Amino acid sequence: MKFYDELKWRGLIKDEAGEDIEKVINECNSTFYWGTDPTADSLHIGHYSSLVTAKRLAKAGFKPVLLVGGATGMIGDPRPTAEREIISKEVVLSNVESIKKQVNEILDSKVKVVNNYDWTKDISILDFLRDTGKYINVNYMLAKDIINRRLETGITFAEFTYTLLQGYDFMHLYETEGVTMQVAGSDQWGNITTGIELINKKLGKTAYAFTMPLILDSNGKKFGKSEGNALWLDKNKTSSYQIYQYFINSSDEKVEEYLKVFTFLSKEEIEDVMKKHNAEPHLRIAQKTLASEVIKDLHGKEECEKAIKITEALFSGNIKELSEDELKDAMTGVDTYEIEEGKNIVDTLVETGILSSKREAREFINNGSISVNGDKITDTEYLVNKEASLYNKYIVVRRGKKKYYLVIFKEA
Repeated sequence: MKFYDELKWRGLIKDEAGEDIEKVINECNSTFYWGTDPTADSLHIGHYSSLVTAKRLAKAGFKPVLLVGGATGMIGDPRPTAEREIISKEVVLSNVESIKKQVNEILDSKVKVVNNYDWTKDISILDFLRDTGKYINVNYMLAKDIINRRLETGITFAEFTYTLLQGYDFMHLYETEGVTMQVAGSDQWGNITTGIELINKKLGKTAYAFTMPLILDSNGKKFGKSEGNALWLDKNKTSSYQIYQYFINSSDEKVEEYLKVFTFLSKEEIEDVMKKHNAEPHLRIAQKTLASEVIKDLHGKEECEKAIKITEALFSGNIKELSEDELKDAMTGVDTYEIEEGKNIVDTLVETGILSSKREAREFINNGSISVNGDKITDTEYLVNKEASLYNKYIVVRRGKKKYYLVIFKEA
């Protein structure tokens, strides 16, 4: 399978620009760029499809350039509903350095990272309007979906010019880095084509681009978006275990798509995984493969083994096998309570709100539905104290098969 056909098979090409783009992609020797605005000091899981596609292109022979938008990040790409919050210059530039380091680690330092602040900071507004603005028609800009969708609610001039700035970036990288192709999410198509238009009109040259479809979950929501809580690619902000759990909980309807987009497994390997998965879907072979491949790529084999260990310990109830750090990772995001030590299990369950009444607590205990640190509790007078704790501090309560709570003793 030629590389263009592989990208199509993986579902990675939605829109494309340039008559010879199939040939350009199959030759695998162009320099391409993709970009991100540094709105935080880490990329999140929503960026991962672009990152892994860039890495796939690099493995095939393309030369990757990542543009971190130190300049465009101060303005913000137009959102569908409202203007983005302005971030200070100091925060933006600090975020740029953090993202540079992160991307170099993920792409094994096989990427050149540039910052558009470096080439825009000294351009005057008059120079920009004269040398760039005059090449792009306002009607052309108004027709772009990214701008048109905001006309009813209003769009500031700053956001309106974002597409010009991104177009200028493409032209600048074409001239200085030999970048002939841009790769991005489908929501960037309007900005990308502005760059191609500028390169054609001002330089008389041809540039190429393709966009990737928006990756959605089984509910039709943006991939990686969960109630405003980002899953960061920085393992110090989001543990490997948390990301592993995100992927292992992928639906059967979406898991094959995710294997194609987010892993480097071959067509034959993915087909083999899906054959085994479909034969015994309850084993979740596809989800386990997906989660493992992603964590190995992001954080390495050791972090993957750690995530699997935590997952298996929680499933089996063998909490005591976990180190303190692993336990903290395992309990990230669960309901946590502080109590005085020495209370019996019934009072503890009611005081924390894990159960609503002493009667209900006794029923759960008598039915064998309460575990403490992996041990099933059948005695309603069981004392919850430091002797029963892990690392002299933690009590992990499991209610039923899956619901976990963390109880921590208050400092004396």
